[in-house]
Amino acid sequence: MGENCAKGATQKIIENKDADTRELNEICNLLWGPSIRRDVFSRWSQGFVFSEVEPSALVQKQGGPCAVIAPVQAFLIKILIMDTPGHSLKDLTDDKCKKLLIKALCNILQKCKAQKQRIVYLPQDSFQTEAKETCNANTVVNVDNQDACTTAKGEADKVAAAELSPEQFHNQIQVLNFRTVEEVEMYYTENFHVLSAQFGVLLFMYTVLLTKGIDNVNSELSDTSEPLIHNTYGYGSQALINLMLTGRAVAHVWDNDQDVGGLKLRGINEQSDIGFITLMEQMRYCTVGSFYKNPCNPVWVMGSETHLTVLFSTEKRLVSPETPSEIARRVFKSFDPDGNNFIAAPVLQDVMATLDLVSEQEYVEIMQKRLDPEGLGIILLNAFMDEFFPREKRSTPDTFDLMHYNGIPGSNEGNKVRYYRGSAILLESDLKSVCVSNPMMTCLQTKWPNIEINWHDMRIPSLN
Repeated sequence: MGENCAKGATQKIIENKDADTRELNEICNLLWGPSIRRDVFSRWSQGFVFSEVEPSALVQKQGGPCAVIAPVQAFLIKILIMDTPGHSLKDLTDDKCKKLLIKALCNILQKCKAQKQRIVYLPQDSFQTEAKETCNANTVVNVDNQDACTTAKGEADKVAAAELSPEQFHNQIQVLNFRTVEEVEMYYTENFHVLSAQFGVLLFMYTVLLTKGIDNVNSELSDTSEPLIHNTYGYGSQALINLMLTGRAVAHVWDNDQDVGGLKLRGINEQSDIGFITLMEQMRYCTVGSFYKNPCNPVWVMGSETHLTVLFSTEKRLVSPETPSEIARRVFKSFDPDGNNFIAAPVLQDVMATLDLVSEQEYVEIMQKRLDPEGLGIILLNAFMDEFFPREKRSTPDTFDLMHYNGIPGSNEGNKVRYYRGSAILLESDLKSVCVSNPMMTCLQTKWPNIEINWHDMRIPSLN
């Protein structure tokens, strides 16, 4: 059988004029491109499964689906430590963890701001015989049809045993329509096997895109020529990660939109519930804005060259409201995209106006001479802060604990997925030393330049 996603299942989708099925066909092409490598599809074909030793930690069986699993884990942790505090991470029951997972998934779906809720699933007859492929593909079922919402008890075992090809999978996925996210939560609660069985992660990814709407996704993407999943290595694009974290499929991680050579490039447009920091920023491949670095909750997805993990803390002061000094630093750095800690003297007036400082031309010229006495044409960050925001105490605590999650068993001690705890301290100096042999520290320094951290078990967690 061929590997082309457009064959078989999608041909039937095209013939079917139903709007949902046409959208599923477009989603398939947007995710995978014109063809799907079977090894990549196989790596993505896993359910949401918890660790044996860390009740609330999801296991990622192979490389690839971290673009979905890590954001889901981040929302799960956010709900656990911020919305339902007081639980011991080690004493959570299976039922509690299932409820946390479902709430995390619904949190993500709500961010898509859909007018209606639609989820993608595989019907119970998808795992019987290939003769079933002759049935109508991607039938849309109304939520009022209770028979369609009820799945046989043995379906989870069938899913686990099934070896569906990409063509068979896309030929047989179906859609359920719900009126509210509360109905979706109830459905997942009653049919948890849809999430935990072999294709749970894939089905939820399709659900996110379908709920968002393909037209909305395309309008937010700056480039639809490349698939959201790399067709060779299987990792998810930044646009897919951003969609999972913020509900918007934008391709960049800076604040708001930027004009680059007349081209409007979209970034993160508001403070995110979940943060994002990445090793790639230290390598100058991207600039992560304040909306991601300073989220509403002390939970960050961490990016390396090849993988996504999660960093979190129970210290709420890490995400306390910005002080005037912190706002000033953020605004100053927005005019310093290269991270040089200085700006060109001619943009000083724009910085001061943005911060609602006196910005009349004559006053700005006086301040420019004061801040750049040698006439070098640049304004240093420290000089600017000392002049306008001296001696303001920062809101971030000097010491705090951080915890780290990596869902790949092989990246954990004893091949068991667990959380790792470290004690952090913020030093007085803003100077930092880049240590290429310690990617964890290098990534943390993109958020806290003067951080030092001692991991409790003396094992530095892996970002890969």
